[in-house]
Amino acid sequence: MSQIFNRSSNALARISIFGVVFLIAFAGWAFDTLNRSGYMTRQGEVREQPVPFSHAHHVGALGIDCRYCHTTVETSGFANIPPIKTCMNCHSQIWKTSPTLEPVREAFRTGGTIRWTRVYDLPDFVYFNHSIHVNKGVGCETCHGRIDKMALTAQHPTLQMSWCLDCHRNPEKYVRPRESITTMGYEPAGNQGEIGTRLVAEYKIQDARTLTSCSTCHR
Repeated sequence: MSQIFNRSSNALARISIFGVVFLIAFAGWAFDTLNRSGYMTRQGEVREQPVPFSHAHHVGALGIDCRYCHTTVETSGFANIPPIKTCMNCHSQIWKTSPTLEPVREAFRTGGTIRWTRVYDLPDFVYFNHSIHVNKGVGCETCHGRIDKMALTAQHPTLQMSWCLDCHRNPEKYVRPRESITTMGYEPAGNQGEIGTRLVAEYKIQDARTLTSCSTCHR
């Protein structure tokens, strides 16, 4: 009986199998790369706001403490957006006629609000509590980056689960003394590993097994 397939078919079959495996691997790599990219995570993306608020000016140049505006970060699960009155504490005296600040003055006169665009917006299935992190020694800079250098606010981390888990698995790498929570450009006074290990015990931070349990963040 004559041969149905040409001998070259064997080589073609091997190449095809190799090509399919390579294509699947490439597709997986491409998907993972896209999933971690700023296009998907919005990392580094500046969000347009009704008033162009500059943290670089208020925090970096003027040295205003984060808690002056975000008053509930130490006591509440939500870092509040400051009320218009907080803005007007200063701007009733300075930049009183600036066109840029007219939406602020208008809201203050009418008792209205400003619809700010959220920069850090976690999915509804993720539970996050600001006060727990702040009181356990996680600094503002750890999650928000050098906000004191941002003329316009952008999302600093990816906010993906792997980013959260890195800290939850190794909290000693990130925690700092509570009095340095709002310090920008924080440098530990010694070895971070030793200081962090001491603070983890002092602040009674739970073990990595508990911190990485699904129910810790997904409730």
